[in-house]
Amino acid sequence: MYAIHELSSAVRTRRREMGLSQQALAKLSGLSRSTVNQLEKATVKDLSLSRTAALLEALGLGLTIDPPHPRLRDSDQSPLELAARTASVSFRTPLTPSALADSLSSGIVAPSLAPQIATFLDELPLALMARAVEQVHLEQRLPREVIWANMRRMAAQLKATREIWNAA
Repeated sequence: MYAIHELSSAVRTRRREMGLSQQALAKLSGLSRSTVNQLEKATVKDLSLSRTAALLEALGLGLTIDPPHPRLRDSDQSPLELAARTASVSFRTPLTPSALADSLSSGIVAPSLAPQIATFLDELPLALMARAVEQVHLEQRLPREVIWANMRRMAAQLKATREIWNAA
């Protein structure tokens, strides 16, 4: 049952990095706190694929099945480049990857980029956000927990409406 231990570790690690309690994660995913606790301890008896998917989606994680013929590269862009470009689609002033990295690492939103950062926090897929967090973590040697806390602070400042920012 290696898969359940791998899932358990990934869920527990991401939940903690995001600063969520088990209760908050349970609410976000539609599961009971007891189920989240059992999963994190790898003692859950049975967790359907749909319940697993809901839990993973709440954390911006995914369940990957390797294709029989994998592509060599998914994208020529880094997560920060892709996230910045996506958050800038509707705005005249683009959010640059370095400006996004600066905001994620400092928790400070430049007033001129507030709309783009708000779009990043409210509309980007959590999986893309998590990849951007990972890139900042690796490049700046900043703990993931600090980056997620900075995002939560920026979300409060910008009055983000995504449920994840109000769960704790």
